[in-house]
Amino acid sequence: MGSRSTKFIFVTGGVVSSIGKGLSCACIGALLESRGLKVTALKLDPYINVDPGTMSPFQHGEVFVTDDGAETDLDLGHYERFLETKMSKLNNFTTGQVYETVIGNERRGDYLGGTVQVIPHITDEIKRRVFLASRGFDICIVEIGGTVGDIESLPFLEAIRQMRADLGPENVLYIHVTLVPYIRAANEFKTKPTQHSVKELTGFGIIPGIIICRSEEQLDQKVKSKISLFCNVKEDCVVNSYDVGSIYELPLVLHREGLDQRIVEQLNIWTGSPNLKPWEKIASTLTAPANGSVTIAMVGKYVDLTESYKSLTEALHHSGFANDCKVDVAYVDSEQIEKDGVAAAIEKATNGKGVDAILIPGGFGARGSEGKIQACQYAREQKIPFFGICLGLQMAVIEYARNMAGIAQATSSEFNPNSEHAVIDLMESQKSVNRMGGSMRLGAYPCVLAKGSLTAKTYGEKEISERHRHRFEFNNTYRDTLVKAGLILSGTSPDNHLVEIIELQDHPWFIGVQFHPEFKSSPRTSHPLFKGFVAAALEHRALRLKAGRKLNGKVVKSSKSSRNGQTGDAPIDQVDDSERGAVSSS
Repeated sequence: MGSRSTKFIFVTGGVVSSIGKGLSCACIGALLESRGLKVTALKLDPYINVDPGTMSPFQHGEVFVTDDGAETDLDLGHYERFLETKMSKLNNFTTGQVYETVIGNERRGDYLGGTVQVIPHITDEIKRRVFLASRGFDICIVEIGGTVGDIESLPFLEAIRQMRADLGPENVLYIHVTLVPYIRAANEFKTKPTQHSVKELTGFGIIPGIIICRSEEQLDQKVKSKISLFCNVKEDCVVNSYDVGSIYELPLVLHREGLDQRIVEQLNIWTGSPNLKPWEKIASTLTAPANGSVTIAMVGKYVDLTESYKSLTEALHHSGFANDCKVDVAYVDSEQIEKDGVAAAIEKATNGKGVDAILIPGGFGARGSEGKIQACQYAREQKIPFFGICLGLQMAVIEYARNMAGIAQATSSEFNPNSEHAVIDLMESQKSVNRMGGSMRLGAYPCVLAKGSLTAKTYGEKEISERHRHRFEFNNTYRDTLVKAGLILSGTSPDNHLVEIIELQDHPWFIGVQFHPEFKSSPRTSHPLFKGFVAAALEHRALRLKAGRKLNGKVVKSSKSSRNGQTGDAPIDQVDDSERGAVSSS
C-alpha cells in the first residue's frame, strides 16, 4: 500500500486530554529533520464530524487551513510551525471521513455484498490513508487523537497495532505521552496514572518503546526508574517533557533528554549529528531579547479560550524573534469595548500599561462586531499600528465607510442581510451554497500587490499567495466611493475583482487583509506582515517612551529611537532591564 522504506512513529496519549501530543509530535519531527531526515506528520481525529470546520472554537479551538483548502485540527499548525513540510488534506482525517468513505464504497458495491465490519474494512481504510500520507518520506509521525481507552479511538488503535505486524518492528515505533502529576500534599510525583495508562495501552496489543512523561517540573531519576520498572520500558527511554517558558524551547529539552537518539536507535536509522542552531538562536532571543518588549492588543470575542487564536498568537511571537524582542499579547474582549469603550477595555486588559499596536483577528457573526469597529477607529485616529485579519479587514472597511466616506449605516450583510449599505457582502460564489461544511473560500489564492504600497514594501514581492477562509468580501459597489475617501486598495486578485488588502496612507502602519497570513508563519521564518507589524509596534513603543507616557505602570524616558520601517532591525536603541525577559507560553 505504501512505501516500505518509510518508518512510522505512532504517538498516543493517556490520563488526560490536551496533554501535549501534538507538540510532542512536532518536536520529534523537528529533531529528526535536524538530523537530515525527510519527515511528515499526520493527525487522526476520533470524532464523527467530517472536519472541524463547522465546530465552535469554544469546543475545538482554532481551525487550521492548508494550501489545498483543508480545514483541519489545530495540531497541524504545530506541525507546520516546527517542520519544513507543508501539510495538506492528507495529513488530517477523522472517524467521520473514514466511515463516509467506507459507506460510499459499500453503496457502490465495492465489497461484493460482503458484511462490512470495523475489522477489516474500517481499519483497512485507516491504514490506506496513513500509507497515502507517508509516501516519499523517511519518517511519518502519526498522532492518535483523544486518550487511550476512549471508545471513539479504538479502531485507530487496532489499525496501528496491525501496522507493526504488517511492516515489522524495525519500521514501527510506539510512543506514549502520559501525565506524571505532582501531589503537593504528599510532596511527591505520582507514577500510578502512567502505570494504569500504559497497562490500558498494552491491553490493546500496543507496547510503547518510549514514554514521554509530562510534568510541571523536572522529574528526578528515581521517578524515571520507577516508571521504567513498572511499565517495562528501558530507563533511558523514559523521557521527561516538563513545563518551559515557551514551546520553542521543547526541541532542545527533548534533545537533552535523548529522545531523538532513542528513536533512531529503535528504528535502526543511521543519521548524522543534529543541527540545532536555529532552535538555539530562538532560545537565546527568548532569554534576552535585545529590543525589549511590546504589548499588542488582540481584540476578539473568543478571548476566554485563546486556543481559538493559536496560530495568530504564535505568529506574533515569531515576529518577536525576527525583531529580537518579546511580544506580550493582551486579549481584549470586543463586547467589553461595547460596554466601556476602547481605552477603558485596553486599560483593564493591560493593567494600565497601554498598548503599542492593535490586532483584530478573524471570526464569524455579529456578536462583538461593534466593539471591533470601535477598535479600528481608535487605532486609526490615535495613529496606533493596526493589523486586521479576515473579519478584521471587514471591520476596518465598515469603520472607514461610516466615519470617512459618509456612509453612516455601513455594515456587513453577515450582520444585517437586509441592509441597503452592505460595504461587506456575501461573495457571489457563496450565494448558491446551502451546505456549511467545507464550502467557504478555502486555501491558497494569488494576490497582486499595488506598486509602492506599504504592503508591497513589506513583502518585497509583486505577487503573493495566501490562505483564505471566508464567505464575505469587500463589496465592489462601494469601491470608488471608499477610494475617493482615501482608502488604499493595496492588494487584489489577479483579475482585479476581489479586494484582498487595504491600507491607509497617513498612518504609521495600518493594514487589513482578507486572508490568514498567520497560517504561513514559523519560528524560524516569520511572516513578512507580522514582522513589519511588530517592527511598527516597537517604533510606537519608542515614541511612547520618548514622550514619557506610562509604560509597565511607570513613567519612563528613553534615548532616541531609530526608524526602520519594514525590517525592524533596530527600532529601539536602549530599554530598561525590566523590559527584557522570555516570551511567555501562550
